Amino acid sequence: MIQIGQTCTLEVVKKVDFGVYLNAQELGQVLLPRKVTPKNCEVGDKVTVFLYLDSKDMIIATTKRAKAQVGQFAYLKAVEIGQFGAFLDWGLEKDLLLPFGEQHKEIEAERSYLVHVYQSAVDERIVASSKVDKFLDLTEPRYGKGQEVDLIIGGTTDLGYKAIVNHAHWGVIYKNEVFQPLKFGQKLKGFVKHVRSDGKIDLILQKGAKVELDKHATTILFKLKQAGGFLPLTDKTQAEDIYAQLAMSKKAFKKSIGSLYKQQEITIDTDGIRLVSQ
Repeated sequence: MIQIGQTCTLEVVKKVDFGVYLNAQELGQVLLPRKVTPKNCEVGDKVTVFLYLDSKDMIIATTKRAKAQVGQFAYLKAVEIGQFGAFLDWGLEKDLLLPFGEQHKEIEAERSYLVHVYQSAVDERIVASSKVDKFLDLTEPRYGKGQEVDLIIGGTTDLGYKAIVNHAHWGVIYKNEVFQPLKFGQKLKGFVKHVRSDGKIDLILQKGAKVELDKHATTILFKLKQAGGFLPLTDKTQAEDIYAQLAMSKKAFKKSIGSLYKQQEITIDTDGIRLVSQ
C-alpha cells in the first residue's frame, strides 16, 4: 500500500511542462515537480520518490531524501519557531512542524532534538513529536541474540546509554562495553545481547568475543582507546602504578591482558600493551 510519508517507487504516466505525474494507485496521480525530476525521464519509467503534503496540503512527490519517514525517529534541527510550534529541517523544501502540544520541553531555534515523525489522525498532516516515550515499546520485542539492529542514541543513564532499537523499543548499552565516542541523536548499527524476561533489551556495539570479556578486560580496552591505543603497562609494572591507572590489582591486570592477547585484541610488547586495531 502506498502511503504519505513513505518512500516508494512509482511509474511515470504523464509529462507536463512543470514536471511529471506518477501513478500512486489509490492516492491518484501525484506531481513530481520538474526541478526534482531525473533527466530524460519518460512515460513508463519508474522513479523512487518520497510522498508528502505541500504548503497547500496537496500530495506531492520529491526525489530528495527525507531525514525520517513516518513511523521513524530522527535527530533534527529546529530552524524557526512559528505560531503553531517549531519547524524542523528534515531535508525537504517544506519544513516539518513540531506542534507546541507535542514538545516535551520548550524548543529553541538552531538546536537539534530527537523526535518521532507521524501522520496526524485529525488532518493527515505529517508532524513531529519530541515526546518520544509514547511512541516506543508498543510491541513485544522479538529479537534474537546477536541480531543486528539500527540504533539511535537517545540519552544516558547510570548504566550507560539509552538507544532506540529499530524505531520501536528502548534498549541500553552498558558503559563498560562502549569503546567509542557516542553522542545524543547518533545513528549506528548494533547487536542484541539479550532480551530480558521483562522485555528490556541489552545491546552491544561489537559482535563477537568482546562481549564475553570480564569487567577488567573491558576497562583495559576502554583505557587503551582513550590513550590512543597504547598504555605503558606490562606484567613487570609495579602493582600501585597499575592500580593508579586502571583501578585493578596486578593479578587481575595480568589475567585480563592474557585473555585479550589470546583473542587478538592487543599485543604485549616490552614497553607496554597496544590495541591490534591501531
